[in-house]
Amino acid sequence: MPSIGAYAIVLAVVAVTTFVALFGVRRLSVRIGAVVRPDARHVHERPTPTLGGFAMLLGVLAGMFTAWCMGSFDVVFNGSTEPLGLVLAALVIAGVGAIDDLREVSAPAKVAGIVVAASVLVISGISILVFRVPFAGVFVLSTDWSYLLSVLWVVGMANAINLIDGLDGLAGGIVAIAAATFFLYAHALSGDGLLAAGNVGPLIAIVALGACIGFLPHNIHPAKIFMGDVGALLLGLLMAASTMVVGGRTDRSYSGNSFFFFAPLLIPLVILGVPIIDTLFAIIRRARSRSGISNADKGHLHHRLMALGHGHRRSVFILWTWTALLSGFVLWPIYSGSGDGIVPFGIAAILLSLFTILHPGVRLERRRLERDDAREARRRAGLERRGVTGPIESPIQPESVDSSPLQNEPANEEINGIE
Repeated sequence: MPSIGAYAIVLAVVAVTTFVALFGVRRLSVRIGAVVRPDARHVHERPTPTLGGFAMLLGVLAGMFTAWCMGSFDVVFNGSTEPLGLVLAALVIAGVGAIDDLREVSAPAKVAGIVVAASVLVISGISILVFRVPFAGVFVLSTDWSYLLSVLWVVGMANAINLIDGLDGLAGGIVAIAAATFFLYAHALSGDGLLAAGNVGPLIAIVALGACIGFLPHNIHPAKIFMGDVGALLLGLLMAASTMVVGGRTDRSYSGNSFFFFAPLLIPLVILGVPIIDTLFAIIRRARSRSGISNADKGHLHHRLMALGHGHRRSVFILWTWTALLSGFVLWPIYSGSGDGIVPFGIAAILLSLFTILHPGVRLERRRLERDDAREARRRAGLERRGVTGPIESPIQPESVDSSPLQNEPANEEINGIE
């Protein structure tokens, strides 16, 4: 089994490569027009380059190549097609994300691309082989069921990460916490002999963590660059692959102290509870409104936090903290040898809920919004009494706009992250 030091080297290579590559990717995004401009769907205020996921992809490739060159990971690479399958699948899903970022393909086309990437994983050997249902026993999956569940797992995970990527630093931070947690979980299983020594799961988790660490300094609010669908789908693929080869390969219970260890495949559902719950709510919400599941809206968890009055950074911090609490709840029985972790983590969850709802900043922001609404209502009522009809025009006259297309395009220095 590779040592912690070997994993640390791979982590550093991925993080540094991603961080450095982002400087070039930012400029390339502006040059080819891959820039997201403010609109009703997005909450950022300035045009911001996208395609940051390409830098993450370069980091992933650098990390996998480094691990392949190190003798510590011979047990992972020798005689296995899984690492190569992961690299090929990452290239496929990055291509799908890039096309969507540049040309905005339809939802069925995007799902078809994700299915292709998932199929590459399954063909290489990265798939769910064992499915344990709590208190019902272990089911060894047939080839057909293994393929179906594995593809659905990748599609679901990729879309969950993509949907939660709505605020600066949100998706990167959540995946970083989840990847670190899952690495510790998988490493503990390996150390106790419950996973094969050559299991690629811990390596994939550490690569995902490194990509997020390298990306976040560029993406903390106000973001200098977005990961785009390239990055979101790539992170979803990495987390899906890591969880499949760990949770989907373990046919023995690890500990009787925690319910989750009776079904290791449930671990990632707990760790990634925030994006998964957000995805389920989005599906229900859009089904009730009879709109397409792929139609964007502002009903996600992060939008609701901002509607409560939390600022951009505080909303991200709250969702990061929820992910950390869920992760700690999973890891506590492993490293403490006790199943009583539900008490301190339950108390922490209650405190975080109170902070989310009762924070002084929330009350002040809510009062400010109420005052603004009341002021606007009084202004409209006054105009109606004076007999003014039609749309209310702003007293500020708009500046003259040159009809030249070059005049209306933002200069490079006006785009976030481009000096």
